[in-house]
Amino acid sequence: MENLVTEPDMSYSNYTYADYLKWTIQERFELIKGKVFKMSPGPATRHQWVVGHIFYRLYNFLKDDKPCKVFVAPFDIRLPRQSKDDASITTVVQPDVSVVCDAEKIDARGIIGAPDIVVEVLSPGNNRKELANKYEIYEESGVKEYWLVHPTEKTFFRYILDENGQYQPQQLLTIGDKVTTSVLPGFVLDLDDVFEDID
Repeated sequence: MENLVTEPDMSYSNYTYADYLKWTIQERFELIKGKVFKMSPGPATRHQWVVGHIFYRLYNFLKDDKPCKVFVAPFDIRLPRQSKDDASITTVVQPDVSVVCDAEKIDARGIIGAPDIVVEVLSPGNNRKELANKYEIYEESGVKEYWLVHPTEKTFFRYILDENGQYQPQQLLTIGDKVTTSVLPGFVLDLDDVFEDID
């Protein structure tokens, strides 16, 4: 049996998915370019409401014979640079919500490859990580749309990948606005519902 590791060394920056699978600690981690990032403590009520609402709307839209599937964290997304071998993958993330339209990217352990849409709902402890580290890896990996939702400020911001593989920022949206996406024609997300008071 392989040696299991109770907890990764936070100062080490060359971990792989093969290492990640050996960690036995109950805390949740993400692996970004070989470096370990602890995930925030249990999310607040407002965060969970927003995540749940976005997932629910996407799930209901996609459930009737549509090719895309929606997933909610905790759910591993492996983003290989070249090889899909466990020992070569150095980025494993758990976005709050993800949409995948290529069934070949879905396997028994999660997703391997870029989702079409990634949704990150910000928490006080993880804003910097989402804005800096994940922006870069999602762009490099080819995630078509990266949605950033701020539940306290009640704002929705989206990056859309252009034909050159670079993110183009879109207009900041808030209460009163509706979100549509070319990835899912016909889908509408009403931000009045997303940001309904739930304190």
